[in-house]
Amino acid sequence: MDAEFQDVQDDSDMECSDNEAYDDDVYYNQWNQDDNDMEQNDPSARDPEYFSYDCLTEEQVERLLNESVETLSNNVHITPSLAKLLLHAHNWAVQDITTKYRDDANKLLIGSKIKPSSTLSLANATRLLNCTVCVQAQHNDKFYSLLCGHMFCKDCWAMHFEVQINQGISTAISCMARDCEVLAPEDFVLKHLTQPDMREKYQQFSFQDYVKSHPELRFCPGPNCAVVIKSKECKAKRSVCNQCKSIFCFRCGMDYHAPTDCSVIKKWLTKCADDSETSNYISAHTKDCPKCHIIIEKNGGCNHMQCYNCKHDFCWMCLGDWKQHGSEYYECSRYKDNPNIAHESIHAQAREALKKYLHYYGRWENHSKSLKLEAETLEKLKTRINQKVMAGLGTWIDWQYLFVAANLLAKCRYTLQYTYPYAYFMEPGSRSSLFEYQQAQLEAEIENLSWKIERAETTDRGDLENQMDIAEKRRVTLLKDFLDV
Repeated sequence: MDAEFQDVQDDSDMECSDNEAYDDDVYYNQWNQDDNDMEQNDPSARDPEYFSYDCLTEEQVERLLNESVETLSNNVHITPSLAKLLLHAHNWAVQDITTKYRDDANKLLIGSKIKPSSTLSLANATRLLNCTVCVQAQHNDKFYSLLCGHMFCKDCWAMHFEVQINQGISTAISCMARDCEVLAPEDFVLKHLTQPDMREKYQQFSFQDYVKSHPELRFCPGPNCAVVIKSKECKAKRSVCNQCKSIFCFRCGMDYHAPTDCSVIKKWLTKCADDSETSNYISAHTKDCPKCHIIIEKNGGCNHMQCYNCKHDFCWMCLGDWKQHGSEYYECSRYKDNPNIAHESIHAQAREALKKYLHYYGRWENHSKSLKLEAETLEKLKTRINQKVMAGLGTWIDWQYLFVAANLLAKCRYTLQYTYPYAYFMEPGSRSSLFEYQQAQLEAEIENLSWKIERAETTDRGDLENQMDIAEKRRVTLLKDFLDV
């Protein structure tokens, strides 16, 4: 790439608009032919997951960004390099930047770290200057500075830029002076980079930063995939790459997670991955030594405990001193008020919290496994159908409805799996009751559909298609009521 984004011709065959990449759209195309005019004019009224987007190549994105750079540069009469810094700092809002620049250009440039609040005033320039980095005196024509006025020699600037770029930094490279945050524009950086590979690396990192800062663009998260998804709406909707077929949430870039929103799914996955539940287990299955308060876990049947830290002997049941326990031992099984009630209630709460988590996690994990097992069932089904076709028992078209049913089952179960993080973090109330009811209805219909698909060869086609219709309606109803867009 050159210093400016390269302008190339439109590669229209790389675009996938309005979810053309959906493998399971076969179901929608077959099932929704009788929708009314309103739903046909407004696809989102029929499908709560509808999302309009385009899949773009790197060249198409470069041209798109170039157009914004050129527009801003012409509007406020600044260099393209400064325009890129402003656009990157303000989410590529050309009109907003133009307005702010015309109102108070100085304030905008200072706030964007392009210009310092106060510029150094250099005294009488001498022919020899001393670089404060390499501590060498050189001719003044070898010194350069940003708008802040901090002068350094060309070699030190080049070394500074190379170190930063090798660390993956590009648009955030700032002046070398201490506590100076003025950013280095692209043309200034490229002027000091002599190695072609270093220039290319800098431009690649800059391009990635520009895309990440643009509210309408998202990199496809697929491995080694260069496709960029573009949409005018930054919503937590289902996006499918037309190259690697990765399915992800446009807003956060994670695996698609409807009806759970982005912040909740992050909390859920963190909870599942870290050791937070280990802490819950410790709280639920251990007690504190009544003398030194160190945590102790009961690893045997005997209630006579000895703290391994302070060697204090106590009763596991009532936490009383074992030496003074004597005949009062059997009193431990009787309910009575004691000063440890608050302490015990904490453990009870911890046990209840662990029980709730395991309830939802178990179902989350179970549906994840079911998805994998049903994928294996589909492969076996393909093998059996192929044998039937080879034996003259119908054609692939005749059996196509089974694959449509299997795709629908996968989609429904995937949605059901992501209802459990949603339910786990949901506050109790009438809305949560409605959600749990719809969740239970969806789960029941999904299991019915799964049962019929597993016995597809003996299941009546009309019965199967009716079950498909019911399951999908349950899924769509739940998403319409609870999908936060």
